[in-house]
Amino acid sequence: MSWASSESVRKSMRGNKRRDTKPELIVRSALHALGYRFRVDFRASPSIRTRADIVFTKRRVIVFIDGCFWHGCPTHGSRPKTNSDYWLPKLDRNIARDRATDATLASEGWVVLHFWEHEDLTTVVTSLTQALGSPRYEAAH
Repeated sequence: MSWASSESVRKSMRGNKRRDTKPELIVRSALHALGYRFRVDFRASPSIRTRADIVFTKRRVIVFIDGCFWHGCPTHGSRPKTNSDYWLPKLDRNIARDRATDATLASEGWVVLHFWEHEDLTTVVTSLTQALGSPRYEAAH
């Protein structure tokens, strides 16, 4: 028996992307237009499996654009009613994994930033440019 409650749900869930989602592409495009360069879908640490959406390796800044359903947005996240014995523990594990990943990355000297998929682009880009500084990275000597 499939993990999905129906064939249509199974098709829908299999169609979800791991990378290059619309919110990610919008943020990346805006940052690139401002002159920022970064890595995409990048594993910043060998001690974790998680791959970040946007990574500024020299600046040691990691950005996650979190989906409301998958990461438990307090505003837009929904709790599934169908097949909840499967989904509720899975979603709770996602949130716990996010917290553990953040702690590991922070302990390794990374600045970890999270934004929800529904957040205003201007607000996200403003927050990022404040955290990153100039698009032209000058390493301290």
